[in-house]
Amino acid sequence: MTKLSVNINKIALIRNSRKGNNPSLEFFSRKIIEAGAYGITVHPRPDQRHIRADDLSDLVEITKELEVEFNVEGNPYEDRLGEYPGFLNLIESVKPSQCTLVPDDSNQLTSDHGWNINSEHKKLVEVLDYLKINKIRSSIFIDPDKSQLDAAKDIGVDRVEIYTGPFAEAFKKNDENILNTYKDAIEYANNIGLEVNAGHDLNLENLSTLLSYGDIKEVSIGHALIIESLIYGIENTVQKYIKITA
Repeated sequence: MTKLSVNINKIALIRNSRKGNNPSLEFFSRKIIEAGAYGITVHPRPDQRHIRADDLSDLVEITKELEVEFNVEGNPYEDRLGEYPGFLNLIESVKPSQCTLVPDDSNQLTSDHGWNINSEHKKLVEVLDYLKINKIRSSIFIDPDKSQLDAAKDIGVDRVEIYTGPFAEAFKKNDENILNTYKDAIEYANNIGLEVNAGHDLNLENLSTLLSYGDIKEVSIGHALIIESLIYGIENTVQKYIKITA
């Protein structure tokens, strides 16, 4: 079984388009969890265009109360900007179930590539040691590259999250070469004993194909799920995903 963690950034983006607290992150997080999701994911950024730093304390309390996981994604090397306290300071304050390290820069629209672990080896090991001391499961966002999987195994990360943007595009185009790259990478990770998460551009149409490639512990889905919720409703949409991941 693969666990579903719902990224609520897009709900926060809609909220931030007006004053006030509508739609409420607390309300929709509870709806999502009650519908069967195993976790909530957020990716705070320095410009706070969606999730804000002050959202995290409420979300960690909700996930603890409802006994699901809280996954916080971000770049551990982001500089402080205005009221944003810095990614690792946020992690220290909320101590989520999982921290996913993503190599975004401050001006990036969305995540679009994984780490080059070899070139960032020393810095990443320091962050992983910090997470281990604080008993937070670590995950590193990477491309479906066997050399990066080997490097991730070498530095002792708990999991990798394979960036699935190119997979989703290849699925639409029926590009067997790229699809096989993902299949080979997931199988390779399974064979070397590296736990796998996956995320980006996954949806109700392509998810079952990805899950057929091997053992994937968790998928993080937000953008597509929120769009699909406009058609099916949030609870029905989550339940559709649960049927695929079960």
